[in-house]
Amino acid sequence: KYYLVDSGYPNRTGYLAPFKGSTYHLPEFRLRRHRPPEGKYELFNFSHSSLRNVVERAFGVLKQKWRILKGVPSFSPRTQKHIIIACMALHNFIRDSKLSDKVFDKCDADDEYVPPVLRKEVAPTQADPVEEEENEDSMNNIRSRIADACLAMAR
Repeated sequence: KYYLVDSGYPNRTGYLAPFKGSTYHLPEFRLRRHRPPEGKYELFNFSHSSLRNVVERAFGVLKQKWRILKGVPSFSPRTQKHIIIACMALHNFIRDSKLSDKVFDKCDADDEYVPPVLRKEVAPTQADPVEEEENEDSMNNIRSRIADACLAMAR
């Protein structure tokens, strides 16, 4: 039995949603007993899910190291951006300097390690309905082009 995703989120600037009605989560692909993703929707969703796992893991490690990231939603979007950039710069400095760091070391030692991170629900921002439709159409086009490229690369 395969499960289909419906994230409930539309495509919009800053958020590229998976294709609805197609396999999405990595465990669902693993249940298929080595049958690779088929078609452009599954290929896109597999790539999207794989990248999402990497990003979530990276932010989990960063949130463990830089506790301010757990409270970022309480800041303005501009300040959020600056906090994240500063934390990434400090992270890169530590990595480039080859300084030992126990949180990063745990992540390096175990590919499956995900630090325990408290998640907060953040209320979605309200956008103008006309602007939202334009953003969704634009992001749908981008998603479709990426899916076509995934399919072309798989051949």
